[in-house]
Amino acid sequence: MQSTETRRSILRDVMDRWKAGVDTHAPQEVAACFTEDAIFQGLHPYSVGRPGVAEYYESQPLGLAAAYDILETRELADDVLLGYLGVDFSFVDRPAISVNLSIVLRRVDGEWLIGHYQVSKLG
Repeated sequence: MQSTETRRSILRDVMDRWKAGVDTHAPQEVAACFTEDAIFQGLHPYSVGRPGVAEYYESQPLGLAAAYDILETRELADDVLLGYLGVDFSFVDRPAISVNLSIVLRRVDGEWLIGHYQVSKLG
């Protein structure tokens, strides 16, 4: 059983890589944070796998940036973590969008990757 701080540290490591890719409009870097078979649900229809993740982020406007706050973490099983986050996506030409994000991380060959990503938009 991992401590809360260990879980938060693992989640931060993955989400910092994800954020760096989002903030620099690097869709392939974002997709590399996901498992090969990841289920991905942004604010558009879902996709499965890294190509869908890369396509989604390629379609996002230049200047998109993400700021996140870890709200909850849980260890679901060995090598499986749940993260619940608040995320603000900011744009250069329109108001920010606030969402809740649920992710499931899996350790694959020693690396933590996102296996499930589900966004829900806040009212």
